[in-house]
Amino acid sequence: MFARITNAFAIWLLLGVAWAWVVPGHFTWFLPHIPPGLGLIMLGMGLTLRFEDFAGALKEPVNVLIGVVAQFLIMPLLGWAVAKGLGLPGPLAVGLILVASCPGGTASNVITHLAGGNVPLSVLMTTCSTLAAVVMTPLLTSWLAGAYVPVPVGAMLLDMMMVVVLPVVVGLGLNQVMPKVVGRLAGAMPVMSVLFIVLIVGAIVADKKEAIAASAGSLLLAVFLLHAGGFGLGWLAARVLGRTDSVARTISIEVGMQNSGLGAKLATTHFSDPLTAVPSAISAVFHSLIGSVLAAWWRRR
Repeated sequence: MFARITNAFAIWLLLGVAWAWVVPGHFTWFLPHIPPGLGLIMLGMGLTLRFEDFAGALKEPVNVLIGVVAQFLIMPLLGWAVAKGLGLPGPLAVGLILVASCPGGTASNVITHLAGGNVPLSVLMTTCSTLAAVVMTPLLTSWLAGAYVPVPVGAMLLDMMMVVVLPVVVGLGLNQVMPKVVGRLAGAMPVMSVLFIVLIVGAIVADKKEAIAASAGSLLLAVFLLHAGGFGLGWLAARVLGRTDSVARTISIEVGMQNSGLGAKLATTHFSDPLTAVPSAISAVFHSLIGSVLAAWWRRR
């Protein structure tokens, strides 16, 4: 049952966003709880990991390296190029670059499974990019978005240590100390992640409904181009470098899907303009939809 709920992630997200748009009050209450919600998502990721998983990465270090490098090379530069090319207003441009500089999202593991990709590799790439993001996300955002507004690199680094690294490490430790107890909870962890992602995205959409409507045309196009380009260029890079079709699918999904919840949290915490968080909310919807369509197509093949 848990697997069926998780596999329908894109449907729940669409329903949640539609619900938040029609009845904003049902989601705005969650705005103050976005940081702990994101921490619980990261804890759930940690509970699915073991130290042995990292040892497994050493057997295919090139695949992991390609995925992580592509994540932090393709997406941030693509986000900057799209923001520049479409002439997005400052807050939306910063928000797009910020979410493009975030690590891969936990939903990528679900989409990889549906696409017939390499799920263990997806989990490892998500974990490695998440840990690398503690440094990479603030630095890339500062470099690419610094022309629009000052970027608080130090505060973002500390924030990511607390919201990302600490919960993952705690989850990993619990899995080592009490594997039987964690094993009983393992099936529910992805469902919990889906629930909190829907709540985070729904809360931001509900809170920024008017702003989204006002800039819908350029904003929707920008976010679509970002993620469509990420999926396409991620797959192309993997194939050019001689990876198998299964690995190429996995890298494509990992590059194309961002941790939009983290982007939303960083935007609301560290930038004064509320519009900065809007691209992250739209991002969660677009990458889930594009990923689900690709997964269905790849699965049929």
